[in-house]
Amino acid sequence: MKAAVIYAVNEPLVVEEIELDPPKDREVLVRYVASGVCHSDLHIMRGTIPRPMPMVLGHEGAGIVEAVGPNVTLVKPGDHVVLSWVPSCGVCHSCTTGRMYLCDTAAQLMYEGFMLDGTIRMHKGEQPIRHMNMLSTFAERAVVPESACIPIRKDMPLDRAALLGCAVMTGVGAAVNTAHVEAGSTVAVFGCGGVGLNVVQGAMLAGAGKIIAIDLLENKLEYARTFGATHTINAAREDPVARIKELTGGAGADYAFDAVGHPQLVRQGFEATRRGGTVVVIGMMGPGVEFSIPGRPFVAQEKRILASFYGSGRLRVDIPRLADLYLAGKLKLDELISRRFALEEINTAFEALERGEVARGVIVYS
Repeated sequence: MKAAVIYAVNEPLVVEEIELDPPKDREVLVRYVASGVCHSDLHIMRGTIPRPMPMVLGHEGAGIVEAVGPNVTLVKPGDHVVLSWVPSCGVCHSCTTGRMYLCDTAAQLMYEGFMLDGTIRMHKGEQPIRHMNMLSTFAERAVVPESACIPIRKDMPLDRAALLGCAVMTGVGAAVNTAHVEAGSTVAVFGCGGVGLNVVQGAMLAGAGKIIAIDLLENKLEYARTFGATHTINAAREDPVARIKELTGGAGADYAFDAVGHPQLVRQGFEATRRGGTVVVIGMMGPGVEFSIPGRPFVAQEKRILASFYGSGRLRVDIPRLADLYLAGKLKLDELISRRFALEEINTAFEALERGEVARGVIVYS
């Protein structure tokens, strides 16, 4: 099959033919139809999130089940599926207590580029090729754990469904599942990339009264207005904390979201929330990165700082519901896709992402 392989940090991905082994126990062969181009992949390419190489990147995808291995019960050939980038073992503490997106077993193995059994399914001759999050969606096909496959209705377009697997679930889930945004509240969203835009529309779905989007790029603020932001702040031109206070009569926002993963934005979010407000950190920070907040107002104003990983999602429930919302005209996905690319154009897609030209680029397989 054809795949995009990374061999070294800060080097272009190499689109080439590699071999794919058949599925083993509780594994599924998926033919990918589309894959989103995400900043998490870019972080690996730039070395800010270290991963073993060579590896086929990609963790946001959708496709069609072609074959299943022994003991697979969750899907069958012909099913249309969205891929979860945190497969679950089903037996660890996190899985058995209902937080399968925090699977203890998968957490370690996926960072090493292995499948759930600790082995690899891709190779080029004798050279093993690692899996990204057991998915590697920048390829024509992949063998994935059955727990990574979320069946969806077949009238859902798969190029849009791909985005449900990461950006949409992460952003909408942060607003709805993690923060439990209340109707009529004020929400501030720092960072208007793929995840931040979905925090905006998650807040809108929750009935927030005022949604304030903050970014450094004017085109991203325009995207945010399309997705439901009632106010926008260009942080390259004005102090976002002061402006948020001005827009809220001096009180501050009820909720602030860091959709980038930057210590300064966590601090600004803390300063921009009202007494009793909530700060939600979504963006993934690099190894060793820390943030600080002043201790006295943290306690005296009873503010909360929450982490949101994968939108705190009940994936087998939430992702089909998101598909339903899109088909009912209540969730924006078409507007999220700025441009479609062929697999051979994948390096161009990442260049556009790095320049901030796209909300979401999508690799479409013929």
